[in-house]
Amino acid sequence: MNKKYCILDMDGTVVDSMPYWNSLSPDYLAMRGIPRTDEMDRIMTTIKTMTMPEACAFLKEKFELPETVEDLRRDLSDVMRRHYEEDIPLKKGVREYLNALHAEGKELCILTATAPPLVRTCLDRLGVSSLFSMIMSCEEVGCGKDFPEPFLEAARRMGARPSEIAVFEDSATALRTAKRAGFYTVAVYDRFTEDWDECVRAADEVILDWTQEEASLAR
Repeated sequence: MNKKYCILDMDGTVVDSMPYWNSLSPDYLAMRGIPRTDEMDRIMTTIKTMTMPEACAFLKEKFELPETVEDLRRDLSDVMRRHYEEDIPLKKGVREYLNALHAEGKELCILTATAPPLVRTCLDRLGVSSLFSMIMSCEEVGCGKDFPEPFLEAARRMGARPSEIAVFEDSATALRTAKRAGFYTVAVYDRFTEDWDECVRAADEVILDWTQEEASLAR
């Protein structure tokens, strides 16, 4: 990967937070008497690339919840805030990989559907926030990574063209969107990614394990 600029997803890519995200909505719904089913698991995959407001609006409509979207957002955000503040870890090997990129003079950016204050809190606790020149949320442009706008806005802020930027993602939807928008794409394996084969097909490179000496496997 010889790109000067790198846009990295947060959850499932840089930090090992997907176990918490995957149980968040089902646990919340279970408290309201809505059991977890195979369909619900498919829904959780659908909302993975949405912003928090989009996901809450989707859940409210899908399950006819009495809470307002803002109430749902507050309740779910409070649960995740505690995890970001206390126990979500970096993925194994990512610290060393990011340090190497930084030492090579590459500019690193976080682009995530998670709210920036949660991201900054987590990265500060983990001691890697100084490696990133920018932390940007999809909420700032009002749509998730199934649309190109978040990637294009991040590129604009970095002062670079899409062809100069490598996008690191664990989501097939996000990888396909970035690829169509002209970015170089790097699929990062996460054990909770259900559409890994689709990720590989959408990627220019694949990272199976951040700890490997040669983590990027060129296609």
